[in-house]
Amino acid sequence: MKRPSMSLPRLVATAGAVALFLGRPAPADAQVFTDVLPGAKTGGSRNIHVLGHVPLDSVGKTSDITIEQELSRPYVYTGHRLIPSGVDIISIKDPARPKIIWSWRIENAELHRGAGSLNPMYLKSRGRYYLTDAFQFQQGGPDVDLGAVVWDVTGLPDTSKIKELARIREPEFPGGFHESYSYKHSNGEALLFTQTSGPWADVWDIDKVVSGGDAGHGQVGRVPIPAYDLAARPTGGYHDFYVAYDIANHRDVFYGAGAGGYYVYDVTDLQNPKLLTSLTGIAGVTGGHTIMAEPTGRYIWTETEYQYAPLRVFDLKPGLDGTVKTISRPIGAWTADWRDLSHNFEIRWPYVFVSGYEDGLQVVNTMDPTNPYTVGYYYTCECPHNQGLEFPPGNHTIFNGAWGVQVRNADGLIVISDLQTGFWAFKMDGFDGWNGHQWGMPNVSSAQDWDNGPEGAPKPQKVS
Repeated sequence: MKRPSMSLPRLVATAGAVALFLGRPAPADAQVFTDVLPGAKTGGSRNIHVLGHVPLDSVGKTSDITIEQELSRPYVYTGHRLIPSGVDIISIKDPARPKIIWSWRIENAELHRGAGSLNPMYLKSRGRYYLTDAFQFQQGGPDVDLGAVVWDVTGLPDTSKIKELARIREPEFPGGFHESYSYKHSNGEALLFTQTSGPWADVWDIDKVVSGGDAGHGQVGRVPIPAYDLAARPTGGYHDFYVAYDIANHRDVFYGAGAGGYYVYDVTDLQNPKLLTSLTGIAGVTGGHTIMAEPTGRYIWTETEYQYAPLRVFDLKPGLDGTVKTISRPIGAWTADWRDLSHNFEIRWPYVFVSGYEDGLQVVNTMDPTNPYTVGYYYTCECPHNQGLEFPPGNHTIFNGAWGVQVRNADGLIVISDLQTGFWAFKMDGFDGWNGHQWGMPNVSSAQDWDNGPEGAPKPQKVS
């Protein structure tokens, strides 16, 4: 899809542009673009193709994204932050013509304070499909204890059948949920893990949440931050997390990023999580932001939310084997541009798909975790450097551009949510879907098998 031209002609200093300036032939994979804002990155590598784009009501308002994995349900969910806070459903039945089919905004939106809508997720249980969206509202307005809203979206594409079922609240620790993660546990339960302002992550059984009759409002577990870190930061908690099944050891594993670093727990027994290893004392890291493991659970990718920080890669084996008390040194690192910061990512080994703020979509080969390298990219933001969200007011930052990324395993469709430019759908040459077995790996990723549960897990009674 060709982007409309802007009014300030300028030759971008890509590899092709530099070659032309020097009077040399351009590299075969180079692209030369004109008519862009000064200092903005534009275009992409020739192996990445734009399928569709919806601008949305962006201007810093589009937050995270998730995509349903079944081809028969071609729906993408994006968060709409700030005022008015809410969520949008985008149909990608024809990825070349994506369209918004439903939007919801919280009541009395102008009275609310804070970031608001941040993190849509979806779950399936007992034949029903649920959309959840995490919210963070601040003091000075309503809903400061609201963590998430839950809708039944089973009837899509008929949007008249969408029904709000529940609101998850956390009055003990107001401030809502910054992040959430949906997971099909080996016990058969469809779970939502949520960040809180307390020193733990809460775990919710979606069936109990929507039933409305559970005395605990559907909360079935809590994963703590280790106490020795709380002594230094008593209010510290998690930022976000990843949960996956460990086929080799037959256990459900929680990977958390938060105060002090990163933590790995066995959460097979949700009432008694067991710390398996930690990553602390890492140079340049006082708190973890994002974490995800490759299919075997040995290597993890992590992010720390400050400018110039690379994505770091760690080998968990010494910690899981008990040969070290904590892991403090990465074995590899990657960055799209040392001046910037990458945000979220999805692992489909050997690829890592990154939403890189100013650097848009980036695709990284991690076959050798000590030497990851870029294999594809597309700049979705086209924004000048260091002109993003202001922290504090008047201080512009690199927090601009691509926020979230998701991958549909069935066909390899890649979707991006961009703070400024909205929704994007991409395809990468040679990536037409993902199953770990094709690479000699466990078939483990963020895509859940809601009907059958984790691969390799003992089969509980079928619940969906």
